[in-house]
Amino acid sequence: AMATRQPLDATACSLMVGLCAIWGLQQVALKATASDIAPVLQIALRSGGAALLVGLLMCWRGERLGLGDGHWRPGLLVGGLFALEFLLVGEGLRYTTASHMAIFLYTAPIFAALGLHRLMPSERLKPAQWLGISVAFGGIVVAFSGPSPAGHGGGSHVLLGDFLGVLGGVAWGATTVVVRCSRLASSPTTRTLQYQLLGAFVWLGLAALLTDQTSIHFTPLVVASLGFQVLVVSFASFLIWFTLLRRYQASRLGVLSFMTPLFGIGFGVWLLHEPLEPNFIFGALLVLAGIVMVSGYEWLRQRFKRNRESPVAPRSS
Repeated sequence: AMATRQPLDATACSLMVGLCAIWGLQQVALKATASDIAPVLQIALRSGGAALLVGLLMCWRGERLGLGDGHWRPGLLVGGLFALEFLLVGEGLRYTTASHMAIFLYTAPIFAALGLHRLMPSERLKPAQWLGISVAFGGIVVAFSGPSPAGHGGGSHVLLGDFLGVLGGVAWGATTVVVRCSRLASSPTTRTLQYQLLGAFVWLGLAALLTDQTSIHFTPLVVASLGFQVLVVSFASFLIWFTLLRRYQASRLGVLSFMTPLFGIGFGVWLLHEPLEPNFIFGALLVLAGIVMVSGYEWLRQRFKRNRESPVAPRSS
């Protein structure tokens, strides 16, 4: 199936812009409503609601969870890692800004690339990709190093939130590795998504109970945020993303998905009036450059090759 994947067209590009805007907005929606509903509880509820919708879709398509044929082991692992990722995001958002979280969570492709390098011979990293990884880690250090945003309870708290964001990126990267290296790689995407949503619902619901974060003040913003999280983020956007991954080349979609942190920062500044510190902007640019070097390696290589082969490269924007 790999050979038949299409290069990106206008449809894929416009869908990706929409998806990245949605994903960039989710951190902001969680942060904006944090005083009325704990982020961890909101993610648990949105995962439960979306699991219900995905379950209905699976029934309609006649798909099963594949418990009998050994899918439940990687399924449980993926569900646990997904829950851990969002537990870290939810807790991190209590200490740091949505714009910071958007960058640190999106270090995930770096950790996925390192894991796949270890486990899959076909995914060995090239020297240029190792350089990209160093650039991204340098960016994390730079983004960590400067003064913290005002009004976030001192530098150490913001650093804790930022660090939880990076750990969320590690958990997300690990999820990708498990999916790629297990039976889930060949199963329907709805099944993988359902394991993730059920895991997040159960574990984060428990975490909210145990940490006493179960109170909700229903405001119009909370209701709108929950509706957006369930229908748009957890259900529609993930299904569209998985469908795109089947139809188009993953590496190129991956390159486009780095618009997400940029949307996250933009929405954080615009809607939540979050401050931007120079070191964070510089660090964020390094992280994004590093990730593009790692995930977009094949695509960048083909671009350079094509430019070298054509005698007079036509000028295009």
